[in-house]
Amino acid sequence: MSLHPKIIDLTLDRVLRLLAALDHPERRLPPVIHLAGTNGKGSTLAMIRAGLEGAGKSAHAYTSPHLVRFHERIRVAGKLIEEPVLSALLLECETVNQAIPITYFEITTCAAFLAFARTAADFTLLEVGLGGRLDATNVIDKPRLSIITPVSFDHPQYLGNTVAEIAFEKAGILKRGVTCIVGPQPDDALDVIEKQAQRVGAPLLVHGQHWHVGTEHGRLVFQDETGLLDLPLPNLIGAHQVQNAGAAIAALRFLGFGEDACRAAVTRAEWPARMQRLRSGPLVAAAPDAEIWLDGGHNAACGQALAESLLDLPKRPLHMICGMLNTKDIGGYLAPLAPLVKSFYGVGIPNEINTLPAEKTVFEAVRAGMQQAEVADSVLAATSAIAAIEPKARIMICGSLYLAGQVLRDNG
Repeated sequence: MSLHPKIIDLTLDRVLRLLAALDHPERRLPPVIHLAGTNGKGSTLAMIRAGLEGAGKSAHAYTSPHLVRFHERIRVAGKLIEEPVLSALLLECETVNQAIPITYFEITTCAAFLAFARTAADFTLLEVGLGGRLDATNVIDKPRLSIITPVSFDHPQYLGNTVAEIAFEKAGILKRGVTCIVGPQPDDALDVIEKQAQRVGAPLLVHGQHWHVGTEHGRLVFQDETGLLDLPLPNLIGAHQVQNAGAAIAALRFLGFGEDACRAAVTRAEWPARMQRLRSGPLVAAAPDAEIWLDGGHNAACGQALAESLLDLPKRPLHMICGMLNTKDIGGYLAPLAPLVKSFYGVGIPNEINTLPAEKTVFEAVRAGMQQAEVADSVLAATSAIAAIEPKARIMICGSLYLAGQVLRDNG
């Protein structure tokens, strides 16, 4: 851990030095699509990948964090990297690095670039880990396309105390002459992005200006200067996924793909732990007549999106099981959800050093207005307790991707 500290230390110096020692694999990647943003970048990437594959193209993909197994972060030409291959790449990076301190994310990024540079594909999809300007992925001189998904308040200890400051970090991925698709933004974030784009000479395709997306009669409707598309609603659940689909479609259209690719993007994408229905495993066995959902969102905007998604579902009594990190704005996350929740169970996140104690989670739930709130020893214990008092409940397990990963791991 001293060599690869699992800390956040935003600088490009270490990753650039190691990439140079590896003979610059980042310069030998298939055309890169680089995604930053607070919310939705993973879902947008998943839709773009589904669209590319639907058009017969192959894509490398680098995402974070993983949910269950570390190798989930890297897909090589569409397939999860094999764990022995990843281990060998990490060892190669370790050897070349010569015991110089480097972070966990940085050395993993270098290993991903090695894998991508050595395998043919049509595109490379890179998701920013944190921020953008100083993120380890931000070493590509000339991406084919950049995307900035919605910016909101998150990680203030690293990115800034206002949405405008955070947007400045996200806009750090903009490059001269490289078009950027911009998803729906608060006015202050969009102002920062537009000014940075003008400063560096990056053309923008902005939601609400250059492209529009919405729903009509149970269908997704997208329009840009090329024309109108009438498509099925995204198979990823939630109203916010319509906006993510819009950014993915805008990207595919910019790259020259037609309606079939766009349809594949919205109908074939898979992205676990984002409003995911659990249909088997010990949790379902503990509450066989209940609906059990899992979502890894963890900031105020995610709380709002989750509340809207839940309101769109057929009515059922809602019971929440929540675990969060102590670095997150739990009050902002819970506020939009509180009016919907009948009972609340706070849990810790196993094996996570930064877990918020369950007692503190419950305290914040009560403060948000959830009077029926208590501590549970585990997600399974809370699920069983809910099923005992309300067999046909809707159970929402939420608050953290780390909790979601643990649930998926334990539930099989």
